[in-house]
Amino acid sequence: MKKEEFEFLKVEIYENRQEAGRAAGKAAASAIKKALAEKGSARVIFAAAPSQNEMLETLVAEPGIAWEKVAAFHMDEYLGLAADAPQRFARYLEEHLFAKVPFGEVHIISCPPGANPSKVCTDYAEKLAAAPVDVVCLGVGENGHLAFNDPPTDFHDDLWVKPVYLDEACRRQQVNDGCFPELAAVPRGAITLTIPALMAGGCIICTVPGARKRKAVHAMLFSGISEDIPASILRAHENATMYVDSESWEETS
Repeated sequence: MKKEEFEFLKVEIYENRQEAGRAAGKAAASAIKKALAEKGSARVIFAAAPSQNEMLETLVAEPGIAWEKVAAFHMDEYLGLAADAPQRFARYLEEHLFAKVPFGEVHIISCPPGANPSKVCTDYAEKLAAAPVDVVCLGVGENGHLAFNDPPTDFHDDLWVKPVYLDEACRRQQVNDGCFPELAAVPRGAITLTIPALMAGGCIICTVPGARKRKAVHAMLFSGISEDIPASILRAHENATMYVDSESWEETS
């Protein structure tokens, strides 16, 4: 394992995605335990993507976490998918996380056909802002997005949760990840936590394995901090660590 730093952002480089995911999961567990020890409770935001598989597998296996004192949130969801659609991010988190440990609270974004996206965003933002978020577990998109904040994004958005239209690169990633059979099947709209909401988390654990993330990792670390590269803002967070493998790091070496 190698370590690098880019402004405030710490980067740990592992040989493969399994090692990177295990390290990220251990770090997330440690951050949650720290919040529980200091406050008696913890609030955590989770991403839903294949990049998070190994991290979540490690996290749910970690002993000594009082999950009944943890409130979970998720950071983005498609607009218009049926409640039972297999591509829903809430379903991914249910299968990989919520069904495996006994959270005290689980807050999902739900906006099925016919729901009012603006009201869904307002209601979810109120829940999110009710108390500080202790830990944010996220990834980075192939186009450098965080959650569904595609480039260019607003680092100073007044909203914490909002509807967005997804650009083609973001939608194509969902096909690359195996979530949809073709681009036409990927929804064009979503609800996302904004950059200010994510950056308000006390600790950020960012897990980014795989060769398809190589260009995004290079851009976010070696270009300027820019709204054209949403993930670059992580370099301004004072308690953020990114876990990469040799494939996602290769081009930056």
